[in-house]
Amino acid sequence: MPEAMMNYGLRLTREQHRQLEDHVLRSDGLEAGALLRCGRRVGRKRHILTTIEVRPIPLAACQRTAVNLTWPTDFALDFIEAAAKRGQAVVKVHSHPGGFEHFSHLDDAADYSFLGAVHDFCGDGQPHGSAVMLPGGRMFARALTADGSFAHFDRVCSVGEQISLWLSECDYRPPEFVSRHAQAFGAGTLEQLQRMSAAVIGVSGTGSPLVAELARSGIGRLVLVDPKLVKEANLNRIAFSRHADIGRPKVEVVGDAVRAMGFGTEVVQVHGDVADPDTVQTVAECDILFGCMDSLSGRDILNRIAAFYTLPYIDVGVSLDARPNGGVDAVWASVHYLQPSRSSLRSRGVFNGEEVRAEAMRRNDPDEYAKQAEQRYIRGVEEGRPAVMPLNAFASSVAVLEFFARLHPFRYDNRFALQRFALHDGLTTREAESEFAPCPLLGKYVGQGDVDPILNRPALSGFGARDS
Repeated sequence: MPEAMMNYGLRLTREQHRQLEDHVLRSDGLEAGALLRCGRRVGRKRHILTTIEVRPIPLAACQRTAVNLTWPTDFALDFIEAAAKRGQAVVKVHSHPGGFEHFSHLDDAADYSFLGAVHDFCGDGQPHGSAVMLPGGRMFARALTADGSFAHFDRVCSVGEQISLWLSECDYRPPEFVSRHAQAFGAGTLEQLQRMSAAVIGVSGTGSPLVAELARSGIGRLVLVDPKLVKEANLNRIAFSRHADIGRPKVEVVGDAVRAMGFGTEVVQVHGDVADPDTVQTVAECDILFGCMDSLSGRDILNRIAAFYTLPYIDVGVSLDARPNGGVDAVWASVHYLQPSRSSLRSRGVFNGEEVRAEAMRRNDPDEYAKQAEQRYIRGVEEGRPAVMPLNAFASSVAVLEFFARLHPFRYDNRFALQRFALHDGLTTREAESEFAPCPLLGKYVGQGDVDPILNRPALSGFGARDS
């Protein structure tokens, strides 16, 4: 594909973005700089750089003015060598203290010189980048491609308690069908939604109403992933489904319904497993992940995708504990907001490695699973609980509002990472990110992007989404 047709993006965690702010936005009003070492998601239409490491350029080594910055490139040699060895990208970042919102002629000369040398050293033909940070933290960026031309990034994203998305300029007018949303969340948030893509993994009970809400809110692109076909038992909880849809892929039923709305949402239907390598890479190119499945192993894979590709992940869970003779003991709904560099579903205690292993074994080798469970080498995997449409729709609505709150902080307190609802007794609990331990397993993989083996997992075939 010609470089001119490729879209580029840069992702950072909020901690990485704050590290840049602290160094390059100086109180003296002079420019300062830093380097980023980034992983890559190299797609057919999108090339995304995911930040692994921030290296501030020491102020004492620089010649600084309000409009220009020079520094000895010897400082960057080991940094470039580390990136080249791993097939990673280098991004040069500097500030514009006066708020100038474009690359200057001085920037052009500096980028051609430095990034051209990076290209020559790495020799892999992949793009490297340059970014500017403005007062307030907003960023814009561009790539220098192998043919020596600049290509502007269409977005830079910082993922933390808030999702900060800085988009390239375009002529945007909110469509009429979302005009009421603009009154609540503002035209700027709606423009972000129109230009964002969301992956929804599992499009049955909680996934299908969530898809409907995203589409009617103006989301630009939806990637729907589910390996299952519609069964008669699913009809009570799949939005849009009809009796005539029995035997059709769930993603086809839900995706066709979104297209029929006529709102212009692009829909990608993946009738397959979330752990398939091609599916992982398709999902990784989205801007946010929604997990709407009861599979522990599938949720574990999604958490890994969020870490490797620096993505926000919203996990939706529901359960209804039924008595054998009728009635219910408990009705639960939970929504997790997960940042790529902080806690994970594992470190929050939602599941552990043994339970993930047991679920995969039950699916792939049920005889061996039964044998080991009997011998108590592994724990048994809990069977699916019954679920009903109103409960699913409630949880899905909370998840979509959680997404909106991270884009447009309308809540007085945006710090809670887990919301849990005990609908049988009206109890609601919320827990902040600070109440959970960072994930020691996934923390070391943040921003790694495309690696071999994918997600650092030699075999993914035993994982994926279950009927929810």
